[in-house]
Parts: sequence; structure tokens; C-alpha cells
Amino acid sequence: MARNISHSKHALLPLMVSSVLASGISQAQEVKERETTTEPPLETVVVVGVATDTEITPEELDIQQANDLSDIFRQIPSVSVGGSLGIAQKVYVRGMEDTLLNVTVDGAPQTSTLFHHIGRVSIEPELLQKVEVQAGAGEATSGAGAIGGAIRFKTKDADDLLDDGEQFGAIVKGAFFSNDGEKASASVYGKITDNWGLLGAFVTVDRDNMEDGDGDIIHGSASDQDLAFIKLSGDLSENQKLSISFEQREESGEFSRHPNWPALQGETLYPMEAERQTFVINHQFAPSALVNLETTVYHTTSEVWRELWDYVASVESIGFDLRNTSSVGQHTITYGIEAREDEVEGVEGGLNSWLEEGHVRGAYIQDHWQATDALLLSFGLRYDEYKLEQVTHDDETDSKGFSPIIGMSYSLTDALTFTAGHATAMRGKEVGDGFTLWSATLDPDLDAETVDNTELGLEYSLDGLQLRAAVYRSTIDDVIFDQVGRPVYYENIGELETEGFELSASYVWDQLTISAAFSHNDSELNGETVEGYEHNGLANARGDTWNLTTSYAITPKLELGWNFTLVQDLNDIEVLHRSVEVDDDVDSIQEVDKPGYQVHDLYLHWEPLADDSLNVNLAAQNLFNEHYRDHSSVADYTDITGFGSVAGIYEAGRDIRLSVDYRF
Repeated sequence: MARNISHSKHALLPLMVSSVLASGISQAQEVKERETTTEPPLETVVVVGVATDTEITPEELDIQQANDLSDIFRQIPSVSVGGSLGIAQKVYVRGMEDTLLNVTVDGAPQTSTLFHHIGRVSIEPELLQKVEVQAGAGEATSGAGAIGGAIRFKTKDADDLLDDGEQFGAIVKGAFFSNDGEKASASVYGKITDNWGLLGAFVTVDRDNMEDGDGDIIHGSASDQDLAFIKLSGDLSENQKLSISFEQREESGEFSRHPNWPALQGETLYPMEAERQTFVINHQFAPSALVNLETTVYHTTSEVWRELWDYVASVESIGFDLRNTSSVGQHTITYGIEAREDEVEGVEGGLNSWLEEGHVRGAYIQDHWQATDALLLSFGLRYDEYKLEQVTHDDETDSKGFSPIIGMSYSLTDALTFTAGHATAMRGKEVGDGFTLWSATLDPDLDAETVDNTELGLEYSLDGLQLRAAVYRSTIDDVIFDQVGRPVYYENIGELETEGFELSASYVWDQLTISAAFSHNDSELNGETVEGYEHNGLANARGDTWNLTTSYAITPKLELGWNFTLVQDLNDIEVLHRSVEVDDDVDSIQEVDKPGYQVHDLYLHWEPLADDSLNVNLAAQNLFNEHYRDHSSVADYTDITGFGSVAGIYEAGRDIRLSVDYRF
């Protein structure tokens, strides 16, 4: 992207060597092994006392031909994505928007928002080695501000792609989408020495306007996306690892004035360009069971330009996370410090500019104690400090506090495990939306947000059958939010309560795999159901969600799969409570409905050659052309006087996707 308005001091700071690996031990055997070896820590985050954490693998993303955030989280009922088109997509976990989550790419947090009518999370599925979802506030190692949970994107490196004995390789891939676009990617990877590997990748996507389930054009849904990625990784010594990665992602198109609302036929569309650059260096030093030092240093910049008012917003974040894991007897203790500097700038017409600066400091400790063969206990504590300075408006606020966490996992039998956890977390005011900096002011008595999250769960696993059940309740007090109107005014508006339960089951029998899941979630602000228009940047309500997935390996080289998602009606949602209080033009509470929908997806994965060098994937998304608006998009307000343009975008209709990739 040619435009660049960010010239802060952070861009000139020297880059530092670092690394991040997720911590957590869930079995006594793993603790014992760590006492006698210097093997690096496990790369899976385990939150003791939580039964609903989820991991997504690259194989799942490949066979679905994942192209955006909606595709990534398609089969996880507790996670939803609204906004339809890529640049406008927002992620919700248990109804809470990603602004309440700690979202990281290889440990680099994705902070703030550029424009409240677009999403703040962007990622290319082709790059991902795995995705971890932690629903609800978790352990002390979850990161600052994780009051609604965490999403961790981990990218691939050369070793992930090289087969045993291979020194070099390459993958070229082409894909066609009937609704409507094409995608191409190329990756080159290999060993540049015995201990060092290098991966380079380029991905380009060209999307035309999509059609919805009724065959109507979704105007303003065309876009171009380009991504470049490079990662160097290897061993500095027998017990030291280093990785350095750089990612640049760009997206451009002509969108409506509000990209997450539909553009009517004939409505003026405005060019928009968005860009994100993330630089991460990871270092790990693991000489003994007492010293397993991991450090992350990152530098991320994001920017969006709109032709409308020639407006540019940019966000820059630089920081580090330094942690050590020590195994002492039956205890595995992780402790560390982290810090982050954020800067948000908005510029209109190249003349007027507004600036906010914020910083976050944190220290934490988390102990996993294998008290008995059956009982694993977890204790944690965080201390965080937040400071925000509105440079342009000469105002500031700060807050600090402790967050204790406790959890347990008890094996009732070899197959049945009971989990329980209670986590608290606090978050002060962070840098705000770049588009509204010009009018943003702060309540002088602003308090930090605090959350209490409690979860109980049961897990059963035996002979290919896995069952899970969990019930949870999360309460965020002193929610910081701008409720309505101009100027923007951030204040504590009350209590956001989220409660529900999740059920899941899966069974593997020879070549057949079947899984089912159900999620029920109620999200209310001060006793009223939340909605994505009025509570933009906070939360959104969703109907009960069912998911059924099955796959069958017809042969070792041919696999067929089906995914079914059912979202039930959510009707008579009372809206415009705040507008009635402050807007003379709105004189009564109104109601909106969110109709239910059901979506079928099919896929076929084929490896036609004797080796795995050629892969063919055929997928049919929304097979039966369901015409629907995702519940995590803005509801339909168009029947309310004065709100005729307020509605979420309809989702794409049937999309037949064909991709072919070849490994050299």
C-alpha cells in the first residue's frame, strides 16, 4: 500500500531476539519427562479447569479450502464470524467481540481498531500451522486484556512442510470459487544449513461481487488480497531455537460507506485499502528443567485508507513477552513479564490529525501442580498496569490491578475427567478506534473493566468415543463503552453477563469420523440482550447453534466429508434503549428478529498419485443456497423509521470451490 502516515518513534527501535511457545502441562507423565530432559515445552496451551478450548489444524483448513475468518471457525459452535465479506468480518467467542479477546499471531497481539465498521483481525489461512481458541478468561499466561478469552494463530515454518530426509521443497496452488473469484499461492522452503530452514510464501486472491442465496448480487463485496510471508527458523545451539518472521497482508476494493452494512444497487462505493505488517522474533533457551526461557518481541503496524474524506487511520504496537518455565517435583511453574506500547493516529484530508498513545505492563505466574496421579491443580496470578494518553485532546487515564486464577482437573476414572475453573481478569482503557479519535473523550472517573469467569466441565474418552459437556458464566463489571452519538464518550456503562453451556461428541470407527456439537449462549448488557449495531465493538447475540460433521475415508487417498450447521431463531430482541434516552428522534423501544438458518457444506479430498505430491480438493459451501444473514452480523433494522440502511450483509450463496496443489 503506497500511503503511510505512521512515523512514530517505535518504527526506529532496534529489533530484539525473542521467542514464544505456549505453556501448560496436563498430565503427570509430561511433568515427569520434563524433569529429566531439556526438550522444549509443549506447543499446546492447556488451561486447567476449562473443557471447551479448541485447536484447528492445517489439514482441516485445507480440505475446507478456507479463505477467510468465517471458513477458519466454521465448525466451532462457540465461535462465530459476522460481516460476510473479508474486510468487514468480526470474530465473536461466546457472543463477545474480538475486541475483548487477546488475539495473537505468533505471539504478537493484534490491537485496537482502525474503523468500527470493519474487522480488526486479518489472517491468511494458507499460513497457519494451527489455531488455538480459549473461550472465556483463562490462565495468567493468557496475556493482558484477555477478559473474553484468547485466539492464537501460529504460522508454519520450513520444518512443518519438509518431509523426513528432504532438504528443499515447493508448493504451488491454484483455486477457483464459483461465487466468485480465484486464488493462487506459491511456497518455497528448505534447509539452508543442517540447522536452519527458510520459508517464503506469496498468496493472492481476486474476488468479484458475490451472490447471496437468492441469487442477488452483494454489491461492494469484491476485493483483492495479497500476502507475502517469510520465516527463518533454526537451532542456535543444542538447547537454543530462534525464529524470525515477517508478514505483510494487503486488501483493497470498493466498499459501501459502512462496509459491514449492505450496499444498495446504485449506491456509491468508495475505494478502501487496508494493510497489516507483523514482525516477530522468537527465541527459546532450554538448558534444564529449571530454565526454559521463552521471549517474544514483536512490531505490528496496521493501516486503512478511505477515499471518503481522504481518511487514514493507523495502529502501531511494539512489545515483548519474557517467560520462563521451571519443573520442580510435581510442579510446573511459568512466570514472566510483558509490555506493549500502542499508538493510534487518524488523519483526515492530509490536514487534521488526532493521536492516542497507550501502554500495558504485566507480570504473571502460573503453577500446574500434579498433586496426585488423578488430580491436577492450577494456581495463577497476574498484575497489570494500563495507561492511555489522548495526546491531541490532552487527557489521560490509568488503572492497575491483580487477577487471581484457580483451576483443577480430576480423573474420576481412566476415561472420565471432571474440570473446574475460576478466573478473574482486569483491563484498563486501551487505545481506541482510529476513525473516531477526533471526537473521543473520557469520563474523568473511568474505572478498569473486571471479569469473573467460572466454568465446570466433564470429559469422557474411551475406544474412539469422546464426550464433552461444559457450563459457564462470565460477568464483566464496569464495561467501558461509547454507547451512542457524537462526540464519542467512553464511560463505564454497567455489566455484561454471558452464560451458557456447550455439548460435544465425536466417534471414530475405522474410516468413519462423526462429531456433533451444541452451543447455547445468552449475552446481556444490564439485563438486555446485546445486538451488533448498538453494541458494536462489544458483543452480539446468537441463537442456539448445532453442528454436525462427518468424514469417511473411501480409500487411503480419497476422503468425503459433510458439515451441517443449524442456527435457531432469535426473535423479539428489544433494541434502541440508549437511543430512547438521548435521541429526541427515537421515542420508543423497538424489536428486531434474527431468523434461523441451516447450511450444508460438502468436501472431497483426493490424492491421485502414489505419493502425496498432488492434492485435489473439491468443496461446496452452502450447498442448498440458503439465503441468510449470520446472527453475528448486524440484525435487520430497516423496518424501523430512521434506520432504513442499518442491516448486516447477507452471506454468500452456493460456492463451488476447486483447488489443486502440487509439491515439488
